[in-house]
Amino acid sequence: MNSESVRPVVAAQPRAATRSLVEEFKEGLDAPICLTWELTYACNLSCVHCLSSSGRRDPRELTTQECYDLIDEFQRMKVFYVNIGGGEPMLRTDFFDILEYAAAHDVGVKFSTNGTYIDEAAAARLASMDYLDIQISIDGADASVNDLIRGEGSYAAARRAMDNLAAAGFGAFKISVVATRHNIDQLDGFKAIADSYGAQLRLTRLRPSGRAVDSWDELHPTQEQQRQLYYWLLDRPDVLTGDSFFHLSALGDPLPGLNLCGAGRVVCLVDPVGDVYACPFVIHDQFLAGNIRDDGGFSHIWRNSDLFVSLREPESEGACTACEMYDACQGGCMASKFFVGLELTDPDPECVKGAAEPLLEKVGATGSLVPRPSVDRSRPGVPVPSPVRLRKRQRV
Repeated sequence: MNSESVRPVVAAQPRAATRSLVEEFKEGLDAPICLTWELTYACNLSCVHCLSSSGRRDPRELTTQECYDLIDEFQRMKVFYVNIGGGEPMLRTDFFDILEYAAAHDVGVKFSTNGTYIDEAAAARLASMDYLDIQISIDGADASVNDLIRGEGSYAAARRAMDNLAAAGFGAFKISVVATRHNIDQLDGFKAIADSYGAQLRLTRLRPSGRAVDSWDELHPTQEQQRQLYYWLLDRPDVLTGDSFFHLSALGDPLPGLNLCGAGRVVCLVDPVGDVYACPFVIHDQFLAGNIRDDGGFSHIWRNSDLFVSLREPESEGACTACEMYDACQGGCMASKFFVGLELTDPDPECVKGAAEPLLEKVGATGSLVPRPSVDRSRPGVPVPSPVRLRKRQRV
C-alpha cells in the first residue's frame, strides 16, 4: 500500500494565541471571575482595618427577593461563584436562604466570617450544603496579636468556629489572614493552625481602605517584612493569596496567580445597598459604577458602565515606565495608591524598589488632602476594636 494513502488527516487547529492571558484580562471579561458581594454592613465586631468600616446595618439593604433576583442574574451571566462578606453576613436573618438559593441556581458561594455565629447547629447546617466554601478570619496566631486588631475575645470565638466546623465534618475550610507588621513573624504559626484542621491558609494584603485609612501607617509591613513574606510564599505555593501580593513579584520570580489589578476587569464589588464598585478596596464615589436597582441591572453595569469601560482601556505606565520590573508587578494596587493620596499612575505605596517613598513624603510634607472612603458604617460610641460579647443570637 502506498504510504501516501494512509497519511493521517490533520484536523484543523485553532489559531495560536498571540497575547498573554493577562493582556486578555486587561480588556475585561463578559462576567467577573471573582465577584465580592457584601450582604450587610451590620457587624458585631469593629476591626481596625475593616475595608468597609462596617458596624451598622443600612436600612436600604437589598431585600431577600432582590438578592434572589441578583443571583438569577449571576446564573444567566455564568458567574461561577461569589465571595460573600460584610460586615458579618451571618447577621442577616435570610443568610441561609440566600446560600441555599445560590446553590440551587448553580452559583457557588465563598463567604467570609468572623466565626462568632458558627455554633454547633450552624456548623452542622453549613456542612450539609453544596457549593460552599468558608473563610474564617484571624489576624494573629494567638489572641495577644489577633485581639489588638479584631477585638478582645475574637480569637477564641474564631477558634471555636473552626472546632465546630471540624466536628461537623465540613471539610477543608479556609483561614483568612490580613498580613500586618504585627503578624509577619507568625506566618509559620498560621500555617500550623491551618494544617491542624486540614484547612487552607489564605493571606491577603492590607490596603489603606475603610478604617485602615487611619491604621495603615501603623499596620502595613515594613520593607524587610515584605521580603520576608515574599520568600516565605515562594517556598509555600499551597498558601493562597488571591493575587493580593503581586507587587512583591518585583523582587524576583513572580508569585503564582494573575499578578494584575483586576478592578473592573475581572473583579468588582456589590455592596449591601446594591452599589457596584470597581473592587472591594475602593469604596469611594470615584469608583462607583452604578446600582443594580438601575435599569439593566448588574450585567449592564459590568458590561457598559463608563467606569468599567475606562478601566479596560490601555493604561499609561506612568512613573513606572522606566522600571525594568513593571511587567512583573504591573504598577501595583489601584486602591492602595488612591487612599494614600497618590495618583493612579504613581508607583504602589509599598513598591519594593522604594519608588513611592519620595512621593509619600511629598504628600505628607505638603499636607495634601488624602481621599477618605465614601461609606462609613462604624457604630458611634463603640471603641475600635470592640470586645466580643457572645450572647443569644440577635440578627438584624
